[in-house]
Amino acid sequence: MKKFAVLVSATALVAGSVFAQNNAAPAPAAAPAAAPAPVIAPDAVVISAAGISVKRAEFEEAVKGLPQQYQEYALGPGKKQFAEDFLRMKLLSAAGLQAGLDKDPEVVAQLNSLRDQIVASAQLKKMQEAVQVSDEELKKTYEARKGEFEKAKARHVLIAFKGSPAAQPGKPELTEEQAKAKAEELRAKIEKGEAKFEDVAKADSDDVGSGATGGLLGEFGRGQMVPEFEQAAFTTEVGKLSPVIRTQYGYHFLKVDERGVTPFEEAKVTLERAERTAKLQAESKKLVEDAKPTFDEAYFGK
Repeated sequence: MKKFAVLVSATALVAGSVFAQNNAAPAPAAAPAAAPAPVIAPDAVVISAAGISVKRAEFEEAVKGLPQQYQEYALGPGKKQFAEDFLRMKLLSAAGLQAGLDKDPEVVAQLNSLRDQIVASAQLKKMQEAVQVSDEELKKTYEARKGEFEKAKARHVLIAFKGSPAAQPGKPELTEEQAKAKAEELRAKIEKGEAKFEDVAKADSDDVGSGATGGLLGEFGRGQMVPEFEQAAFTTEVGKLSPVIRTQYGYHFLKVDERGVTPFEEAKVTLERAERTAKLQAESKKLVEDAKPTFDEAYFGK
């Protein structure tokens, strides 16, 4: 009834407003839409001062050199501020060149080092783009490393002990012996059918996040859990309870709801990235080996 009354009131208000408009003087015409921002060509000069000209393309290239988190700001609300900073750098550089600082041995050494880094980075990128990885290679690697792509969906109950990262403020602190005994007791209740796993997790688990959803951890793969937990998750029979296990967080027991292997098509991107990296590292290593370097043992040691 209350909702209906509010709706009627709102409708009347709108109707009254429309009526009033119809009986009032004509409303002024809406303001014209703002003109679209002008298109600036890449070779257009966007900064000029004291003989220095900066084109749009150069300015935006400089923005790309910023850390990723600053780039959007430098091309948005902070564009003018970055332009002033960029111009300041240009003016300082011009003053330094006029003072002959580009001939200073220390500056020359730094420039040479920077040049080497830039060219080396460009060459590495070129090598990276040239790396070829076939589906046959990836499938072979997938089969050889299939165990790494195992995944499980499980839920658990955690009983924390004193000093554990999972210990809950305000709850009585348990010794390790007490925590283990409590975990064993809760597990036994579930095993005997005296309690449901989900209810025990909600009422007693010290993992508050998963406890709220009946202990559900969702899907995870190899290497995502602490070793003791991973071992239990990938060896316990699906649908059965694991033994009570100890980790740095406390004493747990878990139930595996599902277990499987990530399909090749899903694992392909990860495999390709790893294979490309491995090939690039091997090629870089060979580059050094083929150069047959010698290192001064008196300086570098053996």
